[in-house]
Amino acid sequence: MSDLTLEDIAKLAGVSRSTVSRVINENPNVSNKVRTRVLKIIQNTGYHPNAAARSLASQRTHMIGLVLPRTTSSFFTDPYFPHLTQGIAFACNNNDLTLSLFLVGNRSDEEKITPRISRRGLLDGTLIQSGPLDDSLVKRLIESKVPCVVLGRPLIKQSLSFIDVDNVSGAKTAVNHLIRLGYQRIGMITGSRNSSVTIDRRKGYFDAMHETGRVIDESLIAEGDFTESSGYIVMQTLLSQKPDAIFAHSDIMAIGAMRAVHEAGLQVPQDVAFVGYDDLPNLSVSNFGLTTIHQPITHFGIKAVELLMDVIDHGIKPARQLILGTELVIRDTCGTKYRGMLSDKGTEQDFQGALSIINAAKQEV
Repeated sequence: MSDLTLEDIAKLAGVSRSTVSRVINENPNVSNKVRTRVLKIIQNTGYHPNAAARSLASQRTHMIGLVLPRTTSSFFTDPYFPHLTQGIAFACNNNDLTLSLFLVGNRSDEEKITPRISRRGLLDGTLIQSGPLDDSLVKRLIESKVPCVVLGRPLIKQSLSFIDVDNVSGAKTAVNHLIRLGYQRIGMITGSRNSSVTIDRRKGYFDAMHETGRVIDESLIAEGDFTESSGYIVMQTLLSQKPDAIFAHSDIMAIGAMRAVHEAGLQVPQDVAFVGYDDLPNLSVSNFGLTTIHQPITHFGIKAVELLMDVIDHGIKPARQLILGTELVIRDTCGTKYRGMLSDKGTEQDFQGALSIINAAKQEV
């Protein structure tokens, strides 16, 4: 019965063609009784409304865009983005939306893509990964007044909808864990300095250090760019400063940094402990057991689509802000087992007892 028309459904339901159209396009001006009857007939007959006709009637294309201001290579090599895209695609499939992906690697790409994503009638709305402080692409989307949700806290001052995780709290939890384990020279490998993620995770590090009376040693802080190679390179420099623990702004950079530690003839966590950030699934099950801050990447993508749908349905104002929580996942690289089986739930008495065991072991050696 795939050749059924709107008129056929109307005849079977005993209603007008316009009533069927209103039901299909979710118009509220239809009684529940009639809506139920029409939907039942549609389900029983397997009728599928013409997508083009439905779009014309509802003034919706049922398409959204995902804009990633990254080079094509980093999109396919950084595990974060496939997991994010998986969540977004899952939500689109569940809500009968078509997803269009736009990778913006440079200014030339931006000039070509901006008119397409900001032109009314092509996309119902856009998800865009937050970029640097002078992110002109986000600014141009705001000016176009196309429904938009930024993935990550935007650095521009205009009020707009965004979704993020609590990066300040997550970083603070990571550093506090290392402090509780008794590490004294806690270093940090940051992401790119003009990223809101980096700014917030740096703040979490500084907050934890200040609140526990630690003196900040800038020589223990180095800037990476969220790639494994940057973690490897900056760790080679940091090793000369003899850190005993490192908080890395991403799991990928932690991997690179640990490679540098091993190549220097040192051990993780006995010589240098590590806590990463992301909890990427393919890394959590690896043989080194990376302690990290879990952020719900796939769930983040799902919630981003839901937030965008709300903006599309109810308007861009007021701006919405959705902040998701994080969680410390303790594995091997922080040295919890090595330093007395401590966890963040341990008491101060547990902590002091573990330290005395460690100190006694060192004296015996």
